[in-house]
Amino acid sequence: MQSIQPPPKNCEVAVVTPYYPPHVGGVEIHAENLVRNLRRFYDVKVISSTPSNADFQVRCLNIPYSPVPFSFPRVKAEIYHSHVPSPFFALRAQDLAESYRSPHVVTYHNDVVIPERVDGFRIPETISSLVESFNEKVVFPLLKKVDLIIATTRSYAETSSVLSKFQEKLEIIPNAVDVEVFRPCEKKENEVVYVGRLVEYKGLGTLIEAMEEVQKYEDVRLVVVGDGEDRRTFEEMCRKRGVNAEFTGRVKRREVVRRISRARVLVLPSFSRLEAFGIVLLEAMACETPVVASNVPGVGEIASKAGFVFSDVKELVSAIVEIVENDALMRKLGRRGRKLVEEKYSWDTVSKRIAKVYERCI
Repeated sequence: MQSIQPPPKNCEVAVVTPYYPPHVGGVEIHAENLVRNLRRFYDVKVISSTPSNADFQVRCLNIPYSPVPFSFPRVKAEIYHSHVPSPFFALRAQDLAESYRSPHVVTYHNDVVIPERVDGFRIPETISSLVESFNEKVVFPLLKKVDLIIATTRSYAETSSVLSKFQEKLEIIPNAVDVEVFRPCEKKENEVVYVGRLVEYKGLGTLIEAMEEVQKYEDVRLVVVGDGEDRRTFEEMCRKRGVNAEFTGRVKRREVVRRISRARVLVLPSFSRLEAFGIVLLEAMACETPVVASNVPGVGEIASKAGFVFSDVKELVSAIVEIVENDALMRKLGRRGRKLVEEKYSWDTVSKRIAKVYERCI
């Protein structure tokens, strides 16, 4: 693969994101790693609602997943880079970009799709439709104005009701993983691992259902890493189905790495478009752990490169059993995954690609 050289120009970049670590989430982790790597080239300032780690903290009306700023700092930059789906911070960044005549790049992480249940309560379809429709009415005018839109996979962009309308200003740049942190270990345990929030739309119920069948044939344990409002529901589901499972709760990063690297397979079972890429897939691939994921745009595109995709419980059972019982296949898929992340999905490679986009815009 041809080496990607760092950009020759140094400038000020404002990264605008509704949430930022220590707030926990995939977009937050992406933004933090992006900022750390871009600071090799640029003077980067972070604008967010999250205290402590951001350079500029914004007071907000804290609507879940979509905080609305009361005011916004007048941060002058040569380029603005916003992260959506939550649109209100990006709208303020667009105002700044127009005011200072600077380009504005948006990374579009995923469509807004309201889950059927939140905190155990069913969301009426009329409310879901209203929220999703309102979001599109806000996002469409924003994306018409910005200079460039980054999407993480071609398959997700082409099937998105939003991104499909903006193909002419779309750049496909994937998420990335720290290949120095996520590394393989030699010894694999008889474990199937799930890493993520314990909420219904993530599909853990589907994995538990599959593990009931898998454990009839293979002596393999389910390890669930993470926490969330539906944890008790999933624990009870495992008890009722007789699934041998360990729920670790929220753990430190080094323990996440250890759990992923020693597992025989990692499963990402979500069929929701809220799951547009699945950074955890890259983390597993970096650890030489094969992956299995739902056959949906984005997620399926990544998983198929170092594992299997599934469309129903029967296919999920088959994929897990095939990997667990075949040590040679497990090692082959693991090596393939590690090679791929080193070549295409390391933060060094991805941050340089984003820097090249900045250089074209300026």
